[in-house]
Amino acid sequence: MKRVFTGACIAGALALPALASARPVALTTQLQNYGGNGAYLAFYLVDGAGKYKKTLWVAGKKAKYYKHLSDWARGSGLNAREFDGLSGASVGSGKSLKVSVEVADALIDAGYEIRVDSAVEDGRDNPADARLPLTKQGAGKQVAGRGYIKSFTYDM
Repeated sequence: MKRVFTGACIAGALALPALASARPVALTTQLQNYGGNGAYLAFYLVDGAGKYKKTLWVAGKKAKYYKHLSDWARGSGLNAREFDGLSGASVGSGKSLKVSVEVADALIDAGYEIRVDSAVEDGRDNPADARLPLTKQGAGKQVAGRGYIKSFTYDM
């Protein structure tokens, strides 16, 4: 019995990394020259039906402004567990932001989309300012934003 238990533990330990494999994905965003305060950005995944699934990164340290990232805020419920440890400084006008995040291999080419909401204090809020399907073929392709984002791309 002890050998069976030990064997099962070893087999599980060897199989677990295959089930939980992820890859680094570099998210690169260039902002428009808009004048004003730094932009808050929320990078997140939605499924094929547009339903929120996972926060990838949040740019902007003051959580009181997160409600202005409306689609992401609604999907995440502004639950701190969704973005704890996944945030950095806001991004200034005309500046770029490049962050590396981990994405499970099972989510790539599985109908998911990366969306980026943007907001600036005393400015417009832009839900889904930029969006791209999360696919191997989509890596490296650039898309224009509809608001504060000039361009967005990701690389694997």
